[in-house]
Amino acid sequence: MRGIVDRIEENYFVIEIDGVNHDIPRLQVSDHVKEGDTVELEDGIWVTNRKLTEERAQSIHKLMKDVWED
Repeated sequence: MRGIVDRIEENYFVIEIDGVNHDIPRLQVSDHVKEGDTVELEDGIWVTNRKLTEERAQSIHKLMKDVWED
């Protein structure tokens, strides 16, 4: 299962999975996960997929560059 971290609240992470936001308790999320990360569920713990997170960041950067180009 894969998702994107929408935001971090006091006791939980909001992770978008298939277009639906889910509140995931902090204990079920790796300490290294941050907002905007693409995460995957591995052995009951959500962990960052670094490759997909970087690809997503580059795609967003390119879209922003295209929008703001003169």
